[in-house]
Amino acid sequence: MVKEIERVGIPVVHICTVVPISLTVGANRIVPAIAIPHPLGNPAKTMAEEKQLRREIVLKSLKALETEVHGQTVFDK
Repeated sequence: MVKEIERVGIPVVHICTVVPISLTVGANRIVPAIAIPHPLGNPAKTMAEEKQLRREIVLKSLKALETEVHGQTVFDK
């Protein structure tokens, strides 16, 4: 689905827990998530740590949206 949305000119970020699957389906902007049962968090962390973790993923995703890419790019840093 991400490829079809991008085909009409809307940039998409695929936040995923298994990067190889995202690469296989052809996502262009890939942001790794935390874990399969909790992609955008970690219930073992405190609320403050959890909030910071989620904020980092969202900010990384927004940066990925702003970045022009030519082909598949994993935003892991």
